[in-house]
Amino acid sequence: MKEHLESMIRNQIEARGVRDPRVLEALRRVDRGLFVPSGERSLAYEDFPLPIGYGQTISQPYIVAIMTELLSPSPQSKILEIGTGCGYQTAVLAEMAREVYSLEILSTLAESARKRLASLEYSNVFCRRGNGWEGWPSEAPFEGILVSAAPEVLPSRLVEQLAPGGRLVLPLGGFRQNLVVIYKDFRGNLEHREIFGVRFVPMTGKEESPDNS
Repeated sequence: MKEHLESMIRNQIEARGVRDPRVLEALRRVDRGLFVPSGERSLAYEDFPLPIGYGQTISQPYIVAIMTELLSPSPQSKILEIGTGCGYQTAVLAEMAREVYSLEILSTLAESARKRLASLEYSNVFCRRGNGWEGWPSEAPFEGILVSAAPEVLPSRLVEQLAPGGRLVLPLGGFRQNLVVIYKDFRGNLEHREIFGVRFVPMTGKEESPDNS
């Protein structure tokens, strides 16, 4: 396992330009094989997404790495993740940040991820079922927000819950998606940067109007 994990990091992640040593070390500490279904274990260290049931996937290792590097969480960061899935990205974030609050709209996935992360002793992770469009307002603001599914439009509640100086990393779009980094300055202004084209499962749920909140 260790040699496969190290090969994954060296050949699929470092070779493609991810350089942040904290990201690389976090990936070394999180065994991707523990987060994929048993029938997919032989493919756990390959650089492509894998099905985890319910029409969802675990992202390819390079995408997890680059999104984490773009988010750049610090040991003091409070992070919001939208789309817990199997919990792999959650665990990588938990290795780097102070706290990770993770929402998953599918109750079965939310519960299985919660149990898996607890069994791995991630005491700084808080998972629950929830509509990602609404975020986690009672715990806001967040220094970083990472979205693991693609909304067609930027979720306004997530922008509101992003702390000044924070970053929001997400795939954005419908048929054509781009990985986007949104930086909020200390005056509340937003700076958008497109990284490259991606393909994520659509973000489900919906954004409620303020009148319905």
